[in-house]
Amino acid sequence: MAGKDRVEEHPRLRRVKIADLRPTQGSLGLREVMRKVASWSALDVQDERRFLGDHMIPVVIGPKDRHYLIDNHHLTRALHEAGLTEVLVRPVAFLHRLEADEFWHVMDCHNWLYLYDGTGRRIGVDDLPKAVADMPDNPFRSLAGDVRRTGGFAKDVTPYSEFLWADFLRRRMKASRLARDYQAAVDEALVLAHSARARHLPGWCGVEG
Repeated sequence: MAGKDRVEEHPRLRRVKIADLRPTQGSLGLREVMRKVASWSALDVQDERRFLGDHMIPVVIGPKDRHYLIDNHHLTRALHEAGLTEVLVRPVAFLHRLEADEFWHVMDCHNWLYLYDGTGRRIGVDDLPKAVADMPDNPFRSLAGDVRRTGGFAKDVTPYSEFLWADFLRRRMKASRLARDYQAAVDEALVLAHSARARHLPGWCGVEG
């Protein structure tokens, strides 16, 4: 394996090429990805192995024995950007015997799909990127992550909660604002996150107005 590909085998895990992993969401935040790349690059070999052991990639085995990511899209893309070509994955469901339409129905029922692109537009399963390297940027997803880390809202178990926050912010801020002065955009988004307008969102920790 090339670069920092120091992944060890495990009897309950599978070694899979990152290029073969199928995304189940239509976008990700590239700022989030690059933050994870920076964190990975700061690790030594021993810490890399420990980190990968603590962050095993969950997948569903689908038709044609394809491996579908159901979490850790940002981490997987970051490892790809850092030079890894393979990762160990942890299958959580085996749906490879299902026909395609039933497979996608089951995936949807389990909240294992987020069918929206980088602009928040609804897409179909045929529009999903075929590889993590092809996933488009959703700048508001990165903004939501930075707002949460700044104390804008609490981490929540609601599926795709940070994408819900991203959509909330997208409706109230222009993308050009993020491109022009990102830190100022974070400050503005922090005020929005604490406002009563966001009280319907998971993890809200503002004050009722």
